Amino acid sequence: PNRRGLPGFGKEWNEQISGDYGGQNMKDLLSAIDAVAEEPYVDRDRLGAVGASYGGFSVYWLAGNHEKRFRAFIAHDGMFNFESQYLETEEIWFPDWDFGGPFWETENPVVQRSYSFSPHRFVKNWDTPILVIHGQLDYRVTVAQGISAFNAARLLGIPARFLYFPDENHWVLSPQNGILWQRTFFEWLDQWLK
Repeated sequence: PNRRGLPGFGKEWNEQISGDYGGQNMKDLLSAIDAVAEEPYVDRDRLGAVGASYGGFSVYWLAGNHEKRFRAFIAHDGMFNFESQYLETEEIWFPDWDFGGPFWETENPVVQRSYSFSPHRFVKNWDTPILVIHGQLDYRVTVAQGISAFNAARLLGIPARFLYFPDENHWVLSPQNGILWQRTFFEWLDQWLK
């Protein structure tokens, strides 16, 4: 779906997500999956959510807010804990722009709203199998974000798998790693959705 935060409907539509990561764009995603689930060719009992980067964050957020819509998740290089993300990333410009500033600005309403959407705040609602994929050389969203999400799932007793690439960054670029990524991706979906 062309949710808020994508360029399909212009600059204002694209920039709407800043300060609203868990807001309207997530409503867009949920309303889209609800509409798709009504189609006669869709098995609503075998829906999965998959995303990378912002999509990886979206998967973590949806895992705590999907109300049993999905049966499996895959998150690649997504943000799990906004507070630690702010201090870990090499691109401080992004969280300053998208979150409105650092989490310690307690008098800034944009900051407080932004950090309230951090997926780690909803982890108590997690109940769905999740595959987490992350590269060690990702300095934009560090591997600690993926490890944290994986550990949270395991500590909650949720089936989880962590696919770790010590030699990849925000993207998986080596051919052999790409084959492993694809194989693991489809095995996970087959296991939980077939």
